[in-house]
Amino acid sequence: MSEPAGAGGEFGGLVAVVTGGASGIGQAVAGELAARGARVGVLDLKDTEFVCDVTDDASVRRAVTAVAERFGRIDVLVNNAGIGAQGTVADNEDAEWLGVFDVNVVGIVRVTRAALPYLRRSPHAAVVNTCSIAATAGLPQRALYSASKGAVLALTRAMAADHIRDGIRVNCVTPGTVDTPWVGRLLDAAPDPVAERAALCARQPHGRLVTPQEVAHAVAYLAGPAAGSTVGIELPVDGGMAGLRLRPAAS
Repeated sequence: MSEPAGAGGEFGGLVAVVTGGASGIGQAVAGELAARGARVGVLDLKDTEFVCDVTDDASVRRAVTAVAERFGRIDVLVNNAGIGAQGTVADNEDAEWLGVFDVNVVGIVRVTRAALPYLRRSPHAAVVNTCSIAATAGLPQRALYSASKGAVLALTRAMAADHIRDGIRVNCVTPGTVDTPWVGRLLDAAPDPVAERAALCARQPHGRLVTPQEVAHAVAYLAGPAAGSTVGIELPVDGGMAGLRLRPAAS
């Protein structure tokens, strides 16, 4: 759980739930929302007060109810919990496909479903899903992960259409490659971690990995009361990867 730095700020008086909030992007988001005045319930498998397995509906409902009982309301939901996968369509067994979709897609469904009764009562209700550049750009060795994030993007738009008249705004962020513990583990497992990091940095036009804090700032914008007319969008945080086509740098 993250307590706010103070009662003021754009999220003053609001309560946010962040799934996968114990590390990486989720931890940065929880900290940013708290710094802007929110009371934050961090949901994760461990290392948090509100333990939650997004693949288990009963666990989800217990955790969401616990946050609402602790703080009296829920205004913002950040569906950030997710897992990765590598390989082409030939490389992942059915069980892994089902497992990744269960976390990355159906997990969003479970948590949002549990939070909806509280969000409908909020005057500033917002849902932000963590998507990925993999939803919109063909990346090698990411067939399963890309398919799951493509589903997150489509789900975000459908949720936005379904719930805008409930007063709930739904959007998503689409980060590029972020310097998270998961990416760090991938780099450590590479035959040449230094070369692999350089390649990941080079494919993003600004020449480096995205920081979790940069994604957190984008999430805070989408979730904030000031973004009241921002609905159903995907906000890239990818150093220009989605939209820019640079010529090779001069040698």
